[in-house]
Amino acid sequence: MAEPIRVLIVDDHPLLRDGIAVLIANRDDIVVVGQAESGTEAIAAHQRLCPDVTLMDLQLPDMDGVDAIKAIRSHAPQARIVVLTTYSGDARAQKAMQAGARAYTLKNHVRRDLLDTIRKVFAGYKYVDPEVAGQMAEHSGEEGLTSRELQILHLVAGGLSNKRITSSLAISEDTVKGHVSNILSKLDANDRTHAVTLAIRRGVIQI
Repeated sequence: MAEPIRVLIVDDHPLLRDGIAVLIANRDDIVVVGQAESGTEAIAAHQRLCPDVTLMDLQLPDMDGVDAIKAIRSHAPQARIVVLTTYSGDARAQKAMQAGARAYTLKNHVRRDLLDTIRKVFAGYKYVDPEVAGQMAEHSGEEGLTSRELQILHLVAGGLSNKRITSSLAISEDTVKGHVSNILSKLDANDRTHAVTLAIRRGVIQI
């Protein structure tokens, strides 16, 4: 009989970790070898345990889950990481997959998809939740926001006017208006508030 797939669970909610552990407990081909509740713990646990598959939340108390994925893969390039999150935004998923995640799944589909996703990823396949994959396809090929546009969008989300952004970044108000116009165009937004709403929903920015 083949050795079971060794899984590390990374999430800051004990109830979710315990729920996943119970879901896996009765399976002969999958076993939980460790749990972590922060990015720092996850990195250390992965180095110590060398799991076959890691389940990674994106909202961790000490760092972004994408940064934790990058850190793990810097010392273990072949690490198989499954993102398990509440964030269905296409931009968020794109960042995670670019960082090296092998799958992107949603917490509300855990009972339906998780075990099969673990098996697929262990076998070398990639998987993206259909809901998220649809959004990624919808926005495929669109021009992304520049680092300056992201910076300004964060300030807009924080309630700053163009004049206050001008003062904060030491650039002209016309330059700020130009960036805001580009942001609205790229996000297909009607106004500043709509742009922030769309950006948060898609995971372009996190508040």
